[in-house]
Amino acid sequence: MNVQNKLVEIAKVFFKLGCFAFGGPAAHIAMMEAEIVDKRKWMTREYYLDLIGATNLIPGPNSTEMTMHCGHERGGFKGLFIAGASFIFPAVFVTGLLAYLYVEFGELPNVKPFIFGIKPAVLAIIAGAVLKLGKKALKGLELGVLGAIVLVLSIVGVNEVLALLGAGIMGALYFYAKQKTVNSTKSIVPLFLLQISTGVASKLTTSGVFFTFLKVGAVLYGSGYVLFAYLDAELVTSGFMTRQELLDAIAVGQFTPGPVLSTATFIGYQLTGFWGAIAASLGIFLPSFLFVLLLNPLVPRMRKSPFLSYFLDSVNVAAVAVMLGVLVTMSMETLITWQAVVIALISVFFTFGPKKLNPMWLILIGAFLGYILFLF
Repeated sequence: MNVQNKLVEIAKVFFKLGCFAFGGPAAHIAMMEAEIVDKRKWMTREYYLDLIGATNLIPGPNSTEMTMHCGHERGGFKGLFIAGASFIFPAVFVTGLLAYLYVEFGELPNVKPFIFGIKPAVLAIIAGAVLKLGKKALKGLELGVLGAIVLVLSIVGVNEVLALLGAGIMGALYFYAKQKTVNSTKSIVPLFLLQISTGVASKLTTSGVFFTFLKVGAVLYGSGYVLFAYLDAELVTSGFMTRQELLDAIAVGQFTPGPVLSTATFIGYQLTGFWGAIAASLGIFLPSFLFVLLLNPLVPRMRKSPFLSYFLDSVNVAAVAVMLGVLVTMSMETLITWQAVVIALISVFFTFGPKKLNPMWLILIGAFLGYILFLF
């Protein structure tokens, strides 16, 4: 396949994923693993796992950054940007449309029945990925113990970045000391990006929207709740929008497909209209493209260093443990009605049973069943 055809393939694959990627980063990564590793075999599961571990340690939306890594693997520099843009576009488009309707009519459409069915289906998708990735990550009893510790920390609410970084350093030091195969130790100095407080103009312009979201995109770790805290400090306390408007924007990011950071599109439209939506979207996602561009060449090199290879192994098993923690937490929040349990069981059958379905079909089936069963 020539380069041009590969780039077209990348665009189609990640646009399709962007249209069906519900359920948060863990679900996105699980769907991507099924599409990129199992179906298309663009890379080995071991390398995919390495990318997950490394990506979890940089700011930005991890699942979106994983699309960029996969695009780079298939189509190089151009593939990186095409994959990321194709995955982001459906979310930005849908969110922008909802922002227009919200500004015009002051309310959001009722999508609760569909989300009701998608959530239990997502549980089975995540479980499938955890099982497959876990088999590759667990290379011994010690890594299993390390993963169990991270799982407990994840469930009790410890910051996942700190848990991953701590597990990586502890595991690397332990295995390095145990093997004693390296004559000199290379130090690891993590890069921490600090949020810089800047003054806010009395009137927020389109360029002001861009730089506000550029700053947030450059330092953001964690979930939509962390995004809410950042934007609350940047926009609500400064009087540019009300807290209810911000809550509505976060809700839109949660129930639309793709990255929750599409919330920025919604807010940008509220602040300065169409060009504000464009500026906010560019601002919040641009740092991720740059971070991945810098990180991607380093991952294979890390594998060549024994010490950093131990670090990656430890981070990888910790990343799978974090996904398992997300699965446990989501299950406790989701499986509270008989309807949700029924959809989850059907999804588990089509994930692990003799007739396996693509995760995108599971999303559609879950949405349909959710709409039907929600009426009872």
